[in-house]
Amino acid sequence: MEKVKLGIIREGKVPVDKRVPFTPVQAREVMDTFDNIEVICQSSGIRCFQDDEYLHNGVRVEPEVSSCDILMGVKEVPLDQLISEKTYFFFSHTIKEQPYNRKLLQAILEKNIRLIDYEVLTDADGTRIVAFGRYAGIVGAYNGIWTFGKRYNLFHLRRAHECFDLEDLKTEYKKVSLPPVKIVVTGGGRVSKGAMEVLNGMGIRKVSPAEFLTERFESAVYCQLNSRDYNTPKGGGEFVRGDFYKNPEHYEGDFLKYARVSDILIAGAYWDPRAPVLFRREDVMKPDFKIRVIADITCDIEGSIPSTKRPCTIDEPIYDYNPSEDKVETPLSDEGNITVMAVDNLPCELPRNASGDFGRELIDNVLPHLLGDDSENVIKRATIAENGRLTERYSYLQNYVEGKLSNQL
Repeated sequence: MEKVKLGIIREGKVPVDKRVPFTPVQAREVMDTFDNIEVICQSSGIRCFQDDEYLHNGVRVEPEVSSCDILMGVKEVPLDQLISEKTYFFFSHTIKEQPYNRKLLQAILEKNIRLIDYEVLTDADGTRIVAFGRYAGIVGAYNGIWTFGKRYNLFHLRRAHECFDLEDLKTEYKKVSLPPVKIVVTGGGRVSKGAMEVLNGMGIRKVSPAEFLTERFESAVYCQLNSRDYNTPKGGGEFVRGDFYKNPEHYEGDFLKYARVSDILIAGAYWDPRAPVLFRREDVMKPDFKIRVIADITCDIEGSIPSTKRPCTIDEPIYDYNPSEDKVETPLSDEGNITVMAVDNLPCELPRNASGDFGRELIDNVLPHLLGDDSENVIKRATIAENGRLTERYSYLQNYVEGKLSNQL
């Protein structure tokens, strides 16, 4: 029987992304674990693992992968690099009808491509089974502390992307010397857990939200906030988590009490546009608004955080937000400004570790369904397009594809 060929594609999006879906060792593991599978790696000079590392593990490296049946990458594939009649895996950033990727989805349909999006690979309960969130949290928190040190000239750390891997990054933690500041972390998922890994590694003590609000400390502390800590039902009553996620518009924000005592905000919570914002511009301008450094890992532009006016890049990771004029200014230019870190591709700063964790999840949670029995509909639920049409689950994107307004969002 002819082998099914799985290709690791060369990332083509600019700015470049050094991550891979499988490390060289994992690519070998895929071939050893799953019958009738051959992995072929498209040659690349930009990824975090060299071509020779794949060759050393017995993986073929070819300039083209058009002979492959399944093509796996990370970021969106440029339109001129899409190959017709193939199955693709990547983050398409189309399910929220993102305007900048409408042409991508149009091309996928025109080229009769089967698109399976990592973002919507879930188990039966709707929980994502592959993600880079942990490393977004790790790098985001590290960058937040780096930003605070830079703003107040307290210490000097290497940038995360200058470190070889996570273990190398951890050697920087001992350089951190903070005054008794208060750091607030939002979120309860992979992102916030990754952020707390860093804060714990730096020896920053975790306290409860109640302690955070009422007590003084002689050393730096942080607290983690879940949705119930800063959202309350309109008209009173108890916070009900399930209802909040189903009907967030029925709640109002209660974050300002934390903003009055916090120095650094590390934002790692998913935000539904129907939900309350964390704070507004007019709140920032009040004299009791204390936060001066924001690490916005979520990077929702004009979303729950008004100072996140645009994304940053790895090369230029911060800017200042001038609340009085509601505009972006040169970083570290005025003490009255808020310094914002809003890099939108944080896991790229630790690509080797991020790729390894991601590949592990693909091997354990996805490939058994892709290459075997998909009776749990893991692949089916994540298939956006097939046979030149949107699948039923994503049929709401038809107006988006046609350039019409949609009522979905």
